[in-house]
Parts: sequence; C-alpha cells; structure tokens
Amino acid sequence: MMDLRKRYILYVTVLLFTGLNARGQDHLYSQYFNAPVYLNPALNGQFQGDFRANFNYRNQYTTSGSPSNYFTAALDYNIPQFGGGVGIMFNRSSEGGEFLNTNSIAGIYSYSVGSDNYILSFGIQAGVGNRNIDYSKLVFDDQIDPQLGIIPGASSAADALTFNNKYYFDTGAGINLVVGNFMVGGAMQHLNSPNDSFTGVPVKLPFRTTAYMTYRLDLDPDENMPDDEKSYLIPSVVYYKQSASQSTAAGLEYKHRSVSAGLMYRSGGESGPSAIVISLVFDLFVNRETEEKFRLGVSHDAQVSGLGYGGTSGSSEASINYQTVNPNRQDAPPKFEGNTHCYDFY
Repeated sequence: MMDLRKRYILYVTVLLFTGLNARGQDHLYSQYFNAPVYLNPALNGQFQGDFRANFNYRNQYTTSGSPSNYFTAALDYNIPQFGGGVGIMFNRSSEGGEFLNTNSIAGIYSYSVGSDNYILSFGIQAGVGNRNIDYSKLVFDDQIDPQLGIIPGASSAADALTFNNKYYFDTGAGINLVVGNFMVGGAMQHLNSPNDSFTGVPVKLPFRTTAYMTYRLDLDPDENMPDDEKSYLIPSVVYYKQSASQSTAAGLEYKHRSVSAGLMYRSGGESGPSAIVISLVFDLFVNRETEEKFRLGVSHDAQVSGLGYGGTSGSSEASINYQTVNPNRQDAPPKFEGNTHCYDFY
C-alpha cells in the first residue's frame, strides 16, 4: 500500500491543481449591473444620493456535491463635483465544498469628464487579497476506516501546506462611456499579476477583463413623464475573459416603473458551461424628494450544458441595493445634470 506521506502528496497535488483551475476564473454575477462596483470601478460613486450600499450573494451548483458560494459587499460615497466618488468593496468566495476560500478588500476612486453630449468615467481600485485552505473540510486516508468509512473526530498526521495562508496586493481599473441612450465600458482586474500560489513556485493571478455595452429604448415618448414612471427595453451584452476561461452574456431587460424582468443567455466558451438566466428586480421603496431607494433583485441560472440542470440544480443569486442621503450635507448640483447617467441603465 502507498504510505501516508506519498498519498498525502498525491492528494495535495490534485487539490492544488483543482484549486488553481477554480481560481483561474473569478466569480461572475448574473445580475452584473446590480453589482456595479464589482463589474467596473468606474461605476463607483455614480448614483442619485450620497451613500450607497450593495450586497450580492451567489450560490453556484447547489446539488453538485461541492457547491460554491460568493459574496460581495460594497459601500460608496457620491461626490457630485467629481461625477464619481470613493468607495470600499469586500469579496469572499468559498469553493469546492468551502475548503478553498478567497477574501479581498479594496478601496476605489472614480472621476468623470464630459459635456452635454457624453459622460466619460474612470475608476481605479487597490487592495489586499487572501487565499487559504480550510483543513477542517478535508478528509485524508488515515481518517477513513476501510469498513466504516469516515471516522468522526479523527485527526490526520498529514502536514499543512507551508504557504496555506497567502496574502497579496491587487489592483484594477475601468472606464465607462455614456452617450445619449447608449453605454459602453470595460475593466481589468489583477493588473499587477499578484502571486497567489500555495507553493514556493510563483503562480500569477491572470488578468480578468470585462467589457459590456447596453442601450436604453424608451417606450414612452411623453417627454413630460418622469423617468421612473416610464417603460424601457434594455438590451445588453457582457463579455468576460480570464486566462483560458471566457464567457459572453446577451440578454434583454424590460423595465416598467419599479419592476424589471430580464432574460439572458450566457455562453461559457468552448469548454465552460452555458446557461439561461431569469431575473426579477424590485424597487421596493423610492423617495423622489430625498432620492432614497431600496432595491431587491433575484435571479436563477439554468445550466444547459456540461453537467446540465439535473446535475447541478443551477445557480441562484440575490442582490440588495440601498441608497440614501446625508441630511446635513449642503446641496451640490450633480455634474452633467440633465445627461443620461450610467445608473439610468439599471
């Protein structure tokens, strides 16, 4: 029989290979515009109000045996004179039955230039990432009885990895352009190619590239009607690429007053899974005078390739957006008042 040390080395090799491939692609949200700061730092600080809080949660492949969970929390502050603002974002991912965990926190700054015809926004972010393996979630062969199976409470003689708790500095940047009812933008993450390897051999985290474009079609030609009472059709395309992994999503959203319904198809490229995504977004509370808003979004991905829907039960997402004002803040006219802004597309 192969001794414990050899089997441990073999197991960890497989574990690391699996983990590196899992991290070869950052998590993606199907409700991409309900996670604006995660999508593009150039969208930071752009909303009606002073403070905005965004929370996103994704449960991926619920019944696959090793589901993954992703969470993002972002808080940003609108500075009208900048046409942008400052913010902070926290991300957490738990993959492979939660044995592989990644956390990151970043500060964000954004600024806009433009005229009566367009708004061009820029955003940068910088922060710290951490990657670790939770050994309490793993079972080694000396914790398994040949007849009874896993031994509850048994400890293992296997040694933990030397670089199990890895910290690294990480950066990103983005750009966004709004011209009339058309918006296009893009972002790149991991610009400094940080090393997040668990071994002594450097493994650089590959760039994550995001590009998107969307159009807002006004279905109510009455110019005197407030925007939040109108109906819109909003088609959009979003493209992601990270190392050999890539994904293209194309969909259509119908927005009527405080309710939005969307249908999207996401292709996983040559080897990734494809899915049909259904989403619903509700603005549960909107105060026009104070620009206070509470939004709830839910969506579900039905995988149509790979393991299929029966093998995974798909993926589900929930998003919460809350924006409010500082009553003690002096009124400042927003930059490019009267223009269409990025937040008008979502």
